[in-house]
Amino acid sequence: MATLVTALFQTRGAANVAVDKLLYAGFSQSNISMLMSEITRGKEFTVTTETKAPEGAAAGAAIGGMLGALVASLVAIGSLAVPGIGIVATGPIVAAMAGLGVGGAAGGLVGALAGMGIPEHEAKFFSDRLMDGGILVGVYTADGRARLAKDVLGEAGGDSVKAG
Repeated sequence: MATLVTALFQTRGAANVAVDKLLYAGFSQSNISMLMSEITRGKEFTVTTETKAPEGAAAGAAIGGMLGALVASLVAIGSLAVPGIGIVATGPIVAAMAGLGVGGAAGGLVGALAGMGIPEHEAKFFSDRLMDGGILVGVYTADGRARLAKDVLGEAGGDSVKAG
């Protein structure tokens, strides 16, 4: 059975470092998820066309390789804006949230997180932090690799590293 290991990050850069470290440690991109508020996505992941940011973003994506693909999926295909709770998700967590029927019936974000196996008090904590601009990075692990995932996310500067 897979274990979901999560950590909070305060900036896109910090979340990118965490994802990069997970990939380097051998975790599959298909097991890595990110959650954030729609406001955070707009602030952290929108490229302003009035600057040279598009050229910089293209160069960064080329340098970042797989990391660029994961971040691109957050703002394009593979992301899910969850109506009613103001959250954007990417990765396997999208399927879990969609399957739970998040929104009013699931009790909003807290209910969705709890439905994925995160204890309710931690789900409330994560929900509050996401609404305050945090980015939740999660990775589904198997074969006893939860400890490694926790270590990687902690070394990347993650706050509140948890294994559910």
